[in-house]
Amino acid sequence: MRHAIRLLASPSTLGSSAGFNPAPLALLPPIPLYRRILRAHRKFLKTEMRLLGDEYVKSEFRAHKSVENPIHIVGFLNEWQRYAQEVEGESWHGTKLDTEKIDKMSDQQLGQLYELMQAIQKKGREDPEGDI
Repeated sequence: MRHAIRLLASPSTLGSSAGFNPAPLALLPPIPLYRRILRAHRKFLKTEMRLLGDEYVKSEFRAHKSVENPIHIVGFLNEWQRYAQEVEGESWHGTKLDTEKIDKMSDQQLGQLYELMQAIQKKGREDPEGDI
């Protein structure tokens, strides 16, 4: 019987893959995720970027407040959680968007992305020292 207990308590390799990729984390609920993003902005971003990022995050979460499609909600939370991890790890500096993600975007999302790009460029022109 002791042998069976030891087998039940042994570590499992289910869900892990070769290459030491961590298993995906469980999705955070919307409000804790929202707070986590704002804390990450406060801790890791410069003031100008933080103000722009906070405004964008707030508007996106407000816009998706009444969404009822579970697939859309999971995708929304998943992408924002990935964003929070990138900001916290500071791995987003100098990275480009995946072309696959851009291809999957709707016309409205592409318009929002373009507006965000213009806002960032405008801030860059206003601050020629390159603090952004």
